[in-house]
Amino acid sequence: MQREAALKGLVKEAGEILKEGYFGQKEVYKKGSVDLVTEYDKKIEEFLKPRIAELFESFEVVGEESFEGEIPKRAIFIDPIDGTTNFVHHIAYTCISVGVWEDGEPLEGAIYNPILDELFWARRGEGAYLNGQKIEVSPTKELIDALIATGFPYTKTQKGKDFRFVIESMERLLPYTRDIRRLGSAAMDLAYVACGRFAGFYEVNLKPWDVAAGILMVEEAGGMVSNHLGEPYRFGDIIVATNGPIHRQLLKRLGSWD
Repeated sequence: MQREAALKGLVKEAGEILKEGYFGQKEVYKKGSVDLVTEYDKKIEEFLKPRIAELFESFEVVGEESFEGEIPKRAIFIDPIDGTTNFVHHIAYTCISVGVWEDGEPLEGAIYNPILDELFWARRGEGAYLNGQKIEVSPTKELIDALIATGFPYTKTQKGKDFRFVIESMERLLPYTRDIRRLGSAAMDLAYVACGRFAGFYEVNLKPWDVAAGILMVEEAGGMVSNHLGEPYRFGDIIVATNGPIHRQLLKRLGSWD
């Protein structure tokens, strides 16, 4: 519990840096044609990395803005700002995400949106929480009653396989849902599935730091996570996360990757 409190404290401190940038002036750079990064992405990662490494001495910190190489067996994934485009455009759907993994399984996760002051937290076997209150997935049983979230990959500009899946899956799915939202932060989307605001979420071409905390959040809130074929999710797969009852219905409508 002492380490849990320390990690939550660090994430909240990092949130103050995010707020400083959100409400203030910032330099914006491009990692790709539409993939943005700011000095605050780097500031937050530089703040968290050494402190989290000290807190989890036997783990390796994997930060979005600095990591190169293979994923270690004991890893702490940091996304300093998930939803950087929202952050740049003053849209409050943005967060800091930290996920602790060992041997391919999530152990702990924190997702913090300092603009809305919402801290999502989960630990394996102990449930998921929002600002200290236990959360559960939506009770929705039918896809037609479900609000679904998704995201668009940066590779959309190439109009390749990822792009085609996005367009074709939307055509197959949209008429059979209450509606689909694209809000711009995979970590927040997963947290919103965990607390029942969304009944499901799917996205192609995400990185480990995008989903490392959110996967555990959904599972500990009573939901399901798989790839688009219904198989156990592995980093790099298309991710599908739901409340459970609509999982098969969503998979059926998403269809094949090919």
